Amino acid sequence: MPRRTPRNVLFDKLRTPRRLTGFLKTASVCVLIAGVLSPLTQAAAAKSATASNDYCGGQCSDILPPGENGNATLAQILLNQAFGTQPSHAEDQLGPYANLATGYSGLTDAKINTFFNDASFGVPSDQVASTEKPAGRSDVTIVRDKKAGVPHITGTTRYGTEFGAGYAAAEDRLWLMDVFRHVGRGQLTTFAGGAAANQGLEQQFYRNAPYTEADLQAQIDNAIAKNGARGQQALADANAYLDGINSYIDASDSGRYFPGEYVLTGHKDSITNAGTIDHFKIADLVALGSVIGSLFGSGGGGEVNNALSLIAAQSKYGVEQGTKAWESFRERNDAEAVLTVHNGESFPYASKPDDPQGEALPDPGSVTQEPLVYDRTGSAATASAKSTSATAAKTTLSSAKRGMSNALVVSGKYTASGHPIAVFGPQTGYFAPQLLMLQEIQGPGISARGASFAGLSMYVELGRGQDYSWSATTSGQDIIDTYAVELCQDDYHYLYHGTCTAMDKVEQKNAWKPTTADGTAAGSYTMRVWRTKYGPVEYRATVGGKKVAYTTLRSSYLHEADSIIGFQMLNDPDYVKGPKDFQSAAQHINYTFNWFYADSQHTAYYNSGDNPVRASGVDAEFPVWGQQAYEWRNWDPATNTADYTPAAAHPNSVDQDYYISWNNKQAKDYTTASWGDGSVHRGNLLEDRVKKLVAAGGVTRTKLVQAMANAALADLRAEDVLPKLLKVVNSSPVTDSTAADAVSKLQAWVTAGAKRTETSAGSKTYANADAIRILDAWWPLLVKAEFEPGLGSDLYGAFTANLPVDEAPSAGHGPTGSHAGSSFQYGWWSYVDKDIRAVLGESVQGGLAQKYCGGGSLSACRDTLISTLKQAAGLTAAQVYPGDDQCSAGDQWCADSIVQRTLGGIKHGKISWQNRPTFQQVVEYTSHR
Repeated sequence: MPRRTPRNVLFDKLRTPRRLTGFLKTASVCVLIAGVLSPLTQAAAAKSATASNDYCGGQCSDILPPGENGNATLAQILLNQAFGTQPSHAEDQLGPYANLATGYSGLTDAKINTFFNDASFGVPSDQVASTEKPAGRSDVTIVRDKKAGVPHITGTTRYGTEFGAGYAAAEDRLWLMDVFRHVGRGQLTTFAGGAAANQGLEQQFYRNAPYTEADLQAQIDNAIAKNGARGQQALADANAYLDGINSYIDASDSGRYFPGEYVLTGHKDSITNAGTIDHFKIADLVALGSVIGSLFGSGGGGEVNNALSLIAAQSKYGVEQGTKAWESFRERNDAEAVLTVHNGESFPYASKPDDPQGEALPDPGSVTQEPLVYDRTGSAATASAKSTSATAAKTTLSSAKRGMSNALVVSGKYTASGHPIAVFGPQTGYFAPQLLMLQEIQGPGISARGASFAGLSMYVELGRGQDYSWSATTSGQDIIDTYAVELCQDDYHYLYHGTCTAMDKVEQKNAWKPTTADGTAAGSYTMRVWRTKYGPVEYRATVGGKKVAYTTLRSSYLHEADSIIGFQMLNDPDYVKGPKDFQSAAQHINYTFNWFYADSQHTAYYNSGDNPVRASGVDAEFPVWGQQAYEWRNWDPATNTADYTPAAAHPNSVDQDYYISWNNKQAKDYTTASWGDGSVHRGNLLEDRVKKLVAAGGVTRTKLVQAMANAALADLRAEDVLPKLLKVVNSSPVTDSTAADAVSKLQAWVTAGAKRTETSAGSKTYANADAIRILDAWWPLLVKAEFEPGLGSDLYGAFTANLPVDEAPSAGHGPTGSHAGSSFQYGWWSYVDKDIRAVLGESVQGGLAQKYCGGGSLSACRDTLISTLKQAAGLTAAQVYPGDDQCSAGDQWCADSIVQRTLGGIKHGKISWQNRPTFQQVVEYTSHR
């Protein structure tokens, strides 16, 4: 069956033929006239010399595809849909970003900005495209550069600076900001249409953060109250930022150059201009923050799935051996895992207790997932809609968070210049418009350039200051725990400290009807969450015959607004003057991130997040009883606050020889919530390359970019596991012609570097295409044949629920489905690697509980591999790549390709696959204040 790509998109159904033909006749004349009205006042280009507060010496660069301009008038949307024309700066960063995949081998320092933007402060006078005074204010100026249209906001007052930041954000991302404030409230379908992807997106986030308006406001109040003067400044900044957004809404509404999506979704009339665009308020910022925190900064969960696989293992092998087998696959602290802090320092967290206490494992067969959606009508009641709900729930409840992002940072001791070099950025997916936006902000107490999430850009969140840069990757340590609350009276009351207590019911009723943008038939449903003091109910079960509800509690729940203080500090040149100041700022961010830093003299790392101090004996891997003895230390349910591990207990470092991160294990004894931190991880792709560069010395920006770009094209399975598989296969002569031919192709691919790369730029055909097809087909077959006979189907199925077998570029995975770029984050490559090495008789640290391939027999294992290899080699490209809504069956390049997922009306072309940060910086500072 052809694979349908899940679409977190609002406008994929918008097509000019048929449905828009009549609409064009009535609307196009009016909107084409409106479309030529410029939202900018084209003033004379103000002269701007090289900024005196820039210490990067022209050696800071960045890139963020597809482009800075994420707003389009109705006329521009219709022209794009009909003829493919692009609004200015809508995709001018997409080409340079894509071209690095084939251009990195010939890179030089002088050519870096062929593939990146110059991220120096200010705009040279001959590069000024426009200058404006938003709302006629005299205390702020927005200058946009010719190359990328990035807003450079300069204010003489703090209020004016933040007003300008809000105004520029609305100029570039108003529609997207509106979309995500509705996502954060679980109201997307009512706002943008009932497409299945919209249903899935709002359900995914509502299950995680079922907040009321009072909850949103309380977050702001609490964050401000506990942070003194900085809290008050944050509130003033947020209000000024909102004033800027709302000023642009009013100006674009009266000038009729607001985003055309408002017309296409029925919120505005293109002829009469009737309808409203609601002003933003401070609670909207919390709703936006809850989405971002949930997507990228909330590690943990999955305790119920862990319990189910442990029960299956104990059922298969008995309690003692089953637990041993489970632990070997869990790889909590694998001795062979690649580490970010690799100097041997230990940072124990969420380790296995010697004597576990309070575990509340479900009775076999008793677990049922708590429904979220009720009272379905119309298109919400279709089989497709229900399937979407199931996928959204699975994504939300898994511990395998789609963190993504990578970092390569090298100390000046090993660089040619003697100054540190960093290549780093977040891998936030590919969207049109992009979730992030670029900006420069200069004003009293603020001096930074970089990327911020749209609608939260009162500060730069990832970028550079005057003489330092910082970035983050998702860390995934466990800040989410599952509690079993014993039910009493009925299914909606539970025992809290011995008292039968009612659950709180929180509901969101949504309804939609067809629009020009989304023709999904009318429908409606209610999302209903039952909340306890221990968090929302996610499952129901029995434990020892007692009826329980399983709830999930995360430390950042009701605290998404708290991190604003850390970002404020990172933007303050008077606060961050060195690595220790950077670490102090990062300590104020409660999202689970790995933070990296570089200036002209130092590098640094810090792992952020509110890590709760658990009760003695509690194993974070499994559900525990909702009883006072097993609660977080000094936990207050009214505010969801507790004792947290001190900053020194978080993995941290200054001036290590180098740092790498690709969502791998942070440090020795520091357990992350997701599975798969073993001997083979995509972090190894960076570790192997950077370690080699550091050993040779003389590292340059070019060499470090090349290391990143080379790893971005690598097939992790082919580079790190396939040679061992071929060693088994070639342990005896391969006499079967089909198998021999496949082995020859695979070996040639490994010899060539095991890359998924085009034969030449733009060919849309892979070099070693047959070998790639064979491995894509072989991997799931060989994993199943290697492990299922020994584990049994029940335990094998339970383990695959904990950790998917594969994450090749062409596979549909994660919240964005196929064509998402990020690959090889989760898979069974470590298990295969350890098992095959054991069968070969090689040394394995932290091996699996037994040998699985061929029952431990080399010859039987070889037979299994050859049998599945022949089966894989016989599959056609059309069978391996069955096609989807983006690609025809058999198109290998297209199956891997990256698609900018449409969140608005503008579409962009596909680009060749890269496993790479979406926003990326290349930095090497030459001096320091």
